[in-house]
Amino acid sequence: MMKRPVRFFKTILIGIALFNIYAIVLSAAENDSISNSKNLKEYIRVNEDEPQIQIGENIAIANTEYGKVRGYIMRGVYTFLGIPYAADTSGKNRFMPPQKREKWSGVRPAVFYGNSAPQEVYNRSSTSYDMFVDHWNYDEISEDCLTLNIWTNGIADNKKRPVIVWLHGGGFTRGNGIEQDGYHGENIVRYGDVVFCSVNHRLGVLGFSDLSAFGDKYKDSGNAGLLDMVAALQWVHDNIENFGGDPDNVTIIGQSGGGAKVCQLATMPQMKGLIHKGVSLSGSAIKGNNKSYSRLLGEYIVEEAGLSALEIDKLQQMSWTDYMKLAYRAAERIEKTTEGSGMVRGSFGPIGDGVYLPEEEFFSNLQSPDIPMIFCTTFHEWGVERDNPAQDKIDAKQAVEKLSERYGRNAQLIYDAYAQNFPNARPIDILILIYSNRMSIVESAIAKSQQKSPVYMAWFGFEPPLFDGRIRAFHCLDISFWLMNTDLMLTHSGGGARPRILSKKMGDSLLNFVRTGDPNCSSLPYWPKFTVENGETMILNDICEVKNDQDKEGRTVLENSFNKKP
Repeated sequence: MMKRPVRFFKTILIGIALFNIYAIVLSAAENDSISNSKNLKEYIRVNEDEPQIQIGENIAIANTEYGKVRGYIMRGVYTFLGIPYAADTSGKNRFMPPQKREKWSGVRPAVFYGNSAPQEVYNRSSTSYDMFVDHWNYDEISEDCLTLNIWTNGIADNKKRPVIVWLHGGGFTRGNGIEQDGYHGENIVRYGDVVFCSVNHRLGVLGFSDLSAFGDKYKDSGNAGLLDMVAALQWVHDNIENFGGDPDNVTIIGQSGGGAKVCQLATMPQMKGLIHKGVSLSGSAIKGNNKSYSRLLGEYIVEEAGLSALEIDKLQQMSWTDYMKLAYRAAERIEKTTEGSGMVRGSFGPIGDGVYLPEEEFFSNLQSPDIPMIFCTTFHEWGVERDNPAQDKIDAKQAVEKLSERYGRNAQLIYDAYAQNFPNARPIDILILIYSNRMSIVESAIAKSQQKSPVYMAWFGFEPPLFDGRIRAFHCLDISFWLMNTDLMLTHSGGGARPRILSKKMGDSLLNFVRTGDPNCSSLPYWPKFTVENGETMILNDICEVKNDQDKEGRTVLENSFNKKP
């Protein structure tokens, strides 16, 4: 592991690189809809030759409920990293709801990202194209992982800036608040004068092992990771004014697993007053995991550990690596001995326990928050093989044969329906569109439409020129566009003016949404609310336009075929 001083200077170097990136973004941002953009441009022009970072004994000090923290100022943006919002989750706190942290004396440095939650990290080898594209950021891993990061233009200045809280992807088993460089908050904070936060929380077996069968002590163990997010948002509510934010205007946004987290939090009665808007990207949820199955899995875990019901506390004493191994062994065994898992988010994820998450479909509970939401997916979420040029040469017959592996005799019907919706698409593109279908995101938007607050739907289709154009609008690509980081995440966007122009449009729309609950702005065509009848969808691409449920016929055939036996 790298030493803290080395990691701190690495952070500084990343931050310094952002200056030139943002200067480019500003140069392309004509007719800005953000009121202070001209002032920021002037600040950059006047000060570009001055020192770009400030850190010292009396610089960037903010109060929190646990004590003071010291961050640094990067080109005018206050940056605080790795702030604890709850206690270490190891030992007696393992499987427990997040606990309050002991207050510290003096001023705590907050200059590098907090520990990642225990997990199996992605392949980081030099031969991995996935590593090249995403260059995952992981550092120290431990159970002392309940931290968050904050970027803001001012502290304790009573400005009441809108707050954006980022929930990372990686399903519920991987990831962290700065997993990808595209998660970085500096650019959107400087451009839009908002406060941006990102959160680490417990994952996988340490966040979602349901041991409730073994007594009241463990009654919340199956949703501990979800309760971490609740605690983080409570911390934001209680502390964010010290960082120039408005606790009464908080937008949660997440991608992939983070998109599902947005949906789950947006249906929890405990979230009323803590969240006010939501953005779900390339991931959604309308139901929690089955509580009976999760409870049974907990029993399998204890059995796998060779413990009696009276010895359950010993699970808190073993190393997290040993516990992770035995819990996954138990999950494998229960899959083999039962008919289907009953789990919608893998073996370890949030549970519809009837206490925190409803057992029924999300958004139907009258006690749930009723907040405006945006749902968005990419055109080519899944099925893209970056290192397989031959894939692009398949014909329609080969595409149907490939589909038949999943859909059996329904493959031809599904292919023909999508080909009708997208008459100019090549066979490979139709295949990937089917693999990347919008069934779940539309299902979630329809469920959310039961409430009074507006729902907006987007579909991201921008294709960068990487890998000879084969990379398409892949899963995760849109993150750096929403957060105005396309020049920082070059291995996603390709960089340059083309993605920068779309990023400005999307950034303006997101910023207007977090301010008002409406994504409409001068940078985009009029974006109507989503309705079940018409499926109004903003297509985000080089040319942005609204289309009504463009893939409806294909998706309908797919839905009708999905549960039929081949």
